[in-house]
Amino acid sequence: MTTGTMGMTGAAGTPGSTGKVKAAVLGVGQTRHRSKRTDVSMAGLCREAADRALGDAGLTFADIDAVVVGKAPDLFEGVMMPELYLADALGAVGKPLLRVHTAGSVGGATGIVAASLVQAGVHRRVLALAWEKQSESNAMWALSIAPPFSIQVVAGAGGYFAPHVRAYIRRSGAPPEIGAMVAVKDRRNGALNPYAHLQQPDITLESVRASAMLWDPVRYDETCPSSDGACAVIIGDEEAALASGRPVAWIRATAMRTEPTMFAGKDPVNPAAGAAAAADLWRKAGITSPIDEIDVAEIYVPFSWFEPMWLENLGFAAPGDGWRLTAAGETALGGKLPVNPSGGVLSSNPIGASGLLRFAEAAMQVMGTAGAHQVAGARTALGHAYGGGSQYFSMWVVSSER
Repeated sequence: MTTGTMGMTGAAGTPGSTGKVKAAVLGVGQTRHRSKRTDVSMAGLCREAADRALGDAGLTFADIDAVVVGKAPDLFEGVMMPELYLADALGAVGKPLLRVHTAGSVGGATGIVAASLVQAGVHRRVLALAWEKQSESNAMWALSIAPPFSIQVVAGAGGYFAPHVRAYIRRSGAPPEIGAMVAVKDRRNGALNPYAHLQQPDITLESVRASAMLWDPVRYDETCPSSDGACAVIIGDEEAALASGRPVAWIRATAMRTEPTMFAGKDPVNPAAGAAAAADLWRKAGITSPIDEIDVAEIYVPFSWFEPMWLENLGFAAPGDGWRLTAAGETALGGKLPVNPSGGVLSSNPIGASGLLRFAEAAMQVMGTAGAHQVAGARTALGHAYGGGSQYFSMWVVSSER
């Protein structure tokens, strides 16, 4: 979906230039995520994130060449094609405006599309923005209806993914407390993040285990919240990055892969599309040992058991061994590979924005601007998103070094 035309502004002042251009994150902005943001409209929510990103980059809307927006299915709010009326709020009047949609991974895909426009030399500075205002509809209902020519999810996301978690536990032999350990880690990390929806510094293993069982084995405190929120990232070419005079996050590599929701031989515990995207990402970034070369990872973990599953899918651990990193404390702040120091999706889940938040938080880590949840010395970071029935995958590697 586009409005306007994708005119060739040309990187480094060369209209229609070809060849890959270096790109970097110039600024990041996000809203305070809450269960209900009744103080703002959808446009106001998006503008809040955009203004913060512009302020972080030291830019104005006049400096932005194009806007790329993304959100999850429109039924999540019941507003069809909302991008059509957001042009004014996002400073996109008279400029190219694209809508991206890849289910829950859409935030990550939005960041990658924006980066590709800069890397291809089409535009010099692009605003990527993703959001969700879940309080205005009901995601469980939206995921449970039977749309024409589509497979019905019936039980919402939790009911769909719980069997995958059970399969992982059976395959790996992971002890039952791993899910609770991830929940405690991420919620305590979220308490260090002033933008996080859930602020639970006193959460314990005992309180998680005592919470209600929703979809066996996923308990209430092991699942993500329903949030209103938005995230914005400004991506610029090398000239714009060097001229900014501020810390930037250089985009070393991006990757996207998809696979069908269901097909013969599909492995929902270790999806082929996710593994292929990760392999491509590491190859492009020149990384041969992710566990040794990535300083911090922001991974899309909507249910706590997905941390060990995705550690394996991404190549940080061998199949069946991801839970061992969690159990050993290696994914906690101060561990070998801190995972979701921001609190992750378990602390804030404005679905459309959740993937871009992972990308933005990874950028903040290498820019040194993550505040109380900053990982000391972070130079290389992973941002990861997945969506649909574990079928859409988007990820990038960012670095403090050009």
